Amino acid sequence: MSENQEAGAYFGKARESLAGAESEYANGRFNNVANRAYYAAFQAAIAALLFESIRAADEHWSHSFVQSEFAGKLIHRRRRYHSSSQDALARLETLRLQADYRGDTISRTEAGRGLRRSRDFVEAILMKRGDRQ
Repeated sequence: MSENQEAGAYFGKARESLAGAESEYANGRFNNVANRAYYAAFQAAIAALLFESIRAADEHWSHSFVQSEFAGKLIHRRRRYHSSSQDALARLETLRLQADYRGDTISRTEAGRGLRRSRDFVEAILMKRGDRQ
């Protein structure tokens, strides 16, 4: 599979995860929104890295690797994305960790903010992807 094909596959997963987050929001399952919103952004970030020929040396996309490479290389060095995207992954991951591993639940407001942040992030990558085709 070529890098562009693999990137396209990850972007397809990102769209699916985002659709899942939107469905969960509509159905009032806010902890699930946090989980799916994070993974939509995470998968889109992997696609963005692959489109730029950046990959993990061991083929393992760790959360810390994806976040640092996206911010360091695609925002700061190559200036492919606006600096407003810099903390999106970290903020979405914090929300997901609260939803998945803490006793307190995600509110409608928190879920809505996370969903918007994820949607904006995924759409920014989609716009760049469109520029490359």
